[in-house]
Amino acid sequence: MEPALKTMIDNMPEKTGKSLEEWKKLLKSKSFEKHSEAVNFLKKEHGVTHGFANTIVLLSKEDNSTNEDLVANQYEGKETLMPIYEELLKVVTSFGKDVTVTPKKGSVSIIRKRQFALIKPATKTRIDLGLKLPGKELTKRLENSGPFGTMCTHRVQLTEIKNIDSELRDWLEEAYEMAK
Repeated sequence: MEPALKTMIDNMPEKTGKSLEEWKKLLKSKSFEKHSEAVNFLKKEHGVTHGFANTIVLLSKEDNSTNEDLVANQYEGKETLMPIYEELLKVVTSFGKDVTVTPKKGSVSIIRKRQFALIKPATKTRIDLGLKLPGKELTKRLENSGPFGTMCTHRVQLTEIKNIDSELRDWLEEAYEMAK
């Protein structure tokens, strides 16, 4: 289990009033057709923050699938990209304990109070890093969001670990700060 997710689960009783297992039991007693319905239920009826609500719903849906499985499936045949992914996680989780790493089927959302980054293995040789940086000027490297649409405002293409330089770290931290 990723350290950020483990920390989130460990902090869940203090931050939300219930353990993950208690939340799973509650959600099993309800029938939601959509992921967003369950997230909104937790937020509106129980005052759970979006990051925790989203993680609770994702983890309650998983039968045999784990977050590790979701990430492993994304990088199947793209294993050479894993060091880039792992380094990105180190960077974003260093910003604070309020960072949530939420793997999905095709990408990994990085959330504070709102999503501020999205990591997606785009090809066998490239990770697309989506960033939420409203108002930030485009550059040759900091492109428009492309395939991310409205989920992100910008995209950076990463093909090797050295692409995670001080400029990229600054953009990530700026996106993190905007997501409070």
